[in-house]
Amino acid sequence: MNRKPFQFKQFSIFQDQTAMKVGTDGVLLGAWVNVFGQNVLDIGTGTGLISLMIAQRFPEANIDALEIDSDAFLQAEENFSNSKFNHRLTLFHTSLQDYNSAKKYDLIVSNPPFFTVNDLVSFDSRKQARQQETLTFTDLISKTSQLLDQNGLASFIIPYDQMDEFCAISLENELKLGRVVYIKGNEQSAVKRVLLEFSFQEKQLQESHLIIELGRHQYTPDYINLTKEFYLKM
Repeated sequence: MNRKPFQFKQFSIFQDQTAMKVGTDGVLLGAWVNVFGQNVLDIGTGTGLISLMIAQRFPEANIDALEIDSDAFLQAEENFSNSKFNHRLTLFHTSLQDYNSAKKYDLIVSNPPFFTVNDLVSFDSRKQARQQETLTFTDLISKTSQLLDQNGLASFIIPYDQMDEFCAISLENELKLGRVVYIKGNEQSAVKRVLLEFSFQEKQLQESHLIIELGRHQYTPDYINLTKEFYLKM
C-alpha cells in the first residue's frame, strides 16, 4: 500500500489509520499558542499534529499528549517516532478523565470535540471523535484547571457559537479569558471558529480577527504569516 504522509517543513503526518485528518483548526491552534515554560499537555492529540508544531516552535518544551482512540494513538505514536522531536514527546493512551499527574503544566492545549450530544449526525469514528459524549466541555475545563500551573496558559479552538458556554464554564473554574481570535474563512463568511487563551490571572482582553482566504486557495497575508513555518508552500 502506498502510504503518503502530509508533509510539513520539519515533520510529516501519517493519517491513513485514523478518522481525524490534518485540518486548518489544528494548524491554527498549533501556530498560535504561547508557551512560557517547559511542560505542555496536548489533550486529544489525534495524529499528534499540534504536539509536533509546539515541539518545533519551542525547543525547550516537553510535551505530554493524550489520546483515547486506539487507531489515533498508534498513528500519533508513529508520527512522534518519525520526528526529530521525539525525545521531547510522550504519548499516553488514556482519556483525560482517567489521566492523573503530579506535574503542573505551563500550557494545556486542545482542539476539543465539537458536536453536542444531541446533534443528529450519522455515526462514524470522525464524528465520534468530535462528539462531546466522550469529553464534555465541563470535563475538559475542570480537568484543565486542576492540571494547569498557577502561571500557565490554556488554549483551545472551538466553534464560535459555543464560545459563550465555553467561557462561562471556564470562569466557573477560575479560568479567565485573556486572548481571543475570531476566525473567518473569507471576508464575506461569518465567524465560524475562535481561538481562546485562558489563565488564572485577570488580564486586559486582547481581541483580533483572522481571515484565512482572499479567494479559493489564495491566502491572506495574516494566515500566511501565521503558518509559513509549517506549510511547505507558504
